Amino acid sequence: MFFKKILFSFLILLFSTSCCPKIWTITQESSIKIPIDSLTEATSDKSYEAYLQPVKLKVDSQMNVVIGQAAETMTSHGPESLLSNLSADIYRQAASEILSEKVDIAVVNLGGLRTVIPAGNITVGKVFELMPFENELVVLWLKGDKLYDLLQYFAGMGGEGVSGLRMEIQNGKAVNITVNDKALDKEKLYSIATNDYLAGGNDKMVQLAQYEKRVNTGVKIRTILLDYIKGETKKGNKIQSKLDGRIKID
Repeated sequence: MFFKKILFSFLILLFSTSCCPKIWTITQESSIKIPIDSLTEATSDKSYEAYLQPVKLKVDSQMNVVIGQAAETMTSHGPESLLSNLSADIYRQAASEILSEKVDIAVVNLGGLRTVIPAGNITVGKVFELMPFENELVVLWLKGDKLYDLLQYFAGMGGEGVSGLRMEIQNGKAVNITVNDKALDKEKLYSIATNDYLAGGNDKMVQLAQYEKRVNTGVKIRTILLDYIKGETKKGNKIQSKLDGRIKID
């Protein structure tokens, strides 16, 4: 009898603890950046390197192909930059061609442009560095009041990549906003070319997710960049951009 009581108590304890799983919480976190350089090369797995070598050679043969020439070095620092202006213009041009109608605006997040395009040769690999993600081109139709709110966010951030509009930033606010040389109309519906990541309201661009209509083109951003560069090269043109005052800070 005594043994049965002990066994019964043990089973009660076992079931009571098993029904209450532990909840783990993070109390501290840290990270370090490990560069891949000559120091890490010394400890690399040579046999695995040899195994990967044929794959590397094949990838390099495709990534090292020169597809164009950059007239000058292009970076993506705000409020507007050579690289963000070029990218946004390419978005808008590609979207207009796909839809067979003029798209009003393009929006590019500066943080999504992941490298600098140096003056000189542009390779396929450099475009993959610039756009390493599998994002696709999307066209949204957004009401003017939502666009106004979005541009106020851009002003607070000190600028973003845009095409088809002009604005000034005064005391952290967007003022004198024009779209295709006309004052922003809060009641009008504007078409906006962007990528599917931003179209989901990410990077705090929540207004983009409040669209009236959306068209997914199914075309990767990387593809439109590659096609543009190849097309300009075929015409005998170098890839270039300009700062035209589309976003000014007073």
